[in-house]
Amino acid sequence: MSVHKPKKANYMDSEEEDSIDSKSPFKKNMPKFFKAITWGVAIFCFYLAYSKIQGSAESREISVLEFLSSFFANVDWVNWLLIMTPYSMFFFLVDTHAAWRAIRWFNAPELTYKSIMPIRASALILSIVSEQVGKGAMSLYLLRRYKVPGWEAVSTMIFLGICEIYQLLIFSSLGVLFYYEFLLEADWGFPIIRILISIFVFAALYVPIHFFIFNRMREVGSGFFSTSLFSSLRKADVHHYVLLLLFKAPNLLGAVLVYSLALSLFGFDVAYAKMLMFLPLIFLAAALPLPFHAGALVIWMLLFPEFPEVSIFSLVMHTFFLSMNALIGLCFLPFVNKELFANDK
Repeated sequence: MSVHKPKKANYMDSEEEDSIDSKSPFKKNMPKFFKAITWGVAIFCFYLAYSKIQGSAESREISVLEFLSSFFANVDWVNWLLIMTPYSMFFFLVDTHAAWRAIRWFNAPELTYKSIMPIRASALILSIVSEQVGKGAMSLYLLRRYKVPGWEAVSTMIFLGICEIYQLLIFSSLGVLFYYEFLLEADWGFPIIRILISIFVFAALYVPIHFFIFNRMREVGSGFFSTSLFSSLRKADVHHYVLLLLFKAPNLLGAVLVYSLALSLFGFDVAYAKMLMFLPLIFLAAALPLPFHAGALVIWMLLFPEFPEVSIFSLVMHTFFLSMNALIGLCFLPFVNKELFANDK
């Protein structure tokens, strides 16, 4: 008996290993599969943008190259730069302030605004690759500089992400509410309005559930949501969320003004109120995990069908904003290296 039991156990172990091995190729290829889908969707979005531009060029009986040359030649680039450059700096200062407040509340009360500026600026470089990578860099900084446990720092980044998403949801829901008839008339090709309304309803219903779960975890102190990964969410009260939304609001309101002015410099006037309602929808689409924020590209075209060059405008704005973020980050990079790696030398 003693001889056969190990053999049976070994047989069972090998069977489990075979089962795991049979599943592993699929699991291994999941990220590649997801990446291929996102790139496929992004390429399709760019194809739609090109088709729109090509159609406009053909209607004027000129080539696409001539159409683009004429478009860029008519832009007031000097005034555009005078608008975009200060806004990029303003965005950095406001965004850094919001992150600083959250980290002081939940992780490092001794952290000063001045001391977080270099790492927040450098994180903007990594945000070109992914916003999550940028937040990861800030978590590393908090661990090395202030001994904040990694998962607790990540928890604060999650808190910031939730506030960013809900800010866009709040303003975009206002856009749907006030421009509902206009949105119904747009040729979407799929039930986007119903999808958006479903998202808004789900997000609204989740709010009380969110506070119930994490308020409960303060008392229970055990279970999945009691881990370090959710520490900041357990500490956060309603006023923390409200305050952070207010701290971040100047960036969105400023973006509405900047995009309205920039569009006029590209030859298309749009009312501030209309942009206030539409831009959060565009930013919400930009948050989709697609390369080059391709989702926003399509939303721009659908919201402004009378402006065929709007996809070009979207790409120009996005590219400049990323470039300015990278430049700001490079200016602060020596200070970050000094703080993070001084003890390694």
